Amino acid sequence: MKLTKTPLEDLIIIEPKVHIDSRGYFMESYNKNLFDQNHLNYHFVQDNESQSEFGVIRGLHFQIPPFQQTKLVRVSYGEALDVVVDLRPNSKTFGKSFSILLSMENKKQLLIPKGFAHGYSVLSERCIFNYKCDEFYHAPSESGIHPMDTSLNIDWMIPIEKQIISDKDLNWPGIKYYNF
Repeated sequence: MKLTKTPLEDLIIIEPKVHIDSRGYFMESYNKNLFDQNHLNYHFVQDNESQSEFGVIRGLHFQIPPFQQTKLVRVSYGEALDVVVDLRPNSKTFGKSFSILLSMENKKQLLIPKGFAHGYSVLSERCIFNYKCDEFYHAPSESGIHPMDTSLNIDWMIPIEKQIISDKDLNWPGIKYYNF
């Protein structure tokens, strides 16, 4: 696996080694030894999968302390624009966003540490999105930032008339509402 740092501190792109032959392909999507060797000492406790259609925007989600989650995300079918926002108040990149195209073709993954809001938009006809979490989902600690917060200036790559966003996500406040 190749690990690449991003402009946002502690946010890492992971590219697995893919073995292709006449039968198809094989890859490791996670290897605890590799993570440990790179001081990425996470203990994942929950795997999630989401299926969505073109135009769906999910996020920007996070859980408030002490139930924050580190996530390892990837797309196993289709294509999505993955977006994160740094919510760590002492970070040099607080309030900054980062996006990356994740797809079944490029097989890239993103390691998102605690302290980031996360979301994605579906760019293919259908998408299956997978993520590991190092903390269990805790409904009372769920929170979010409005995905269209103009101060974040996120291009979700979906025309406005084709965007499908839940009422719940549209009712989250902007980032300036929070006191992180």
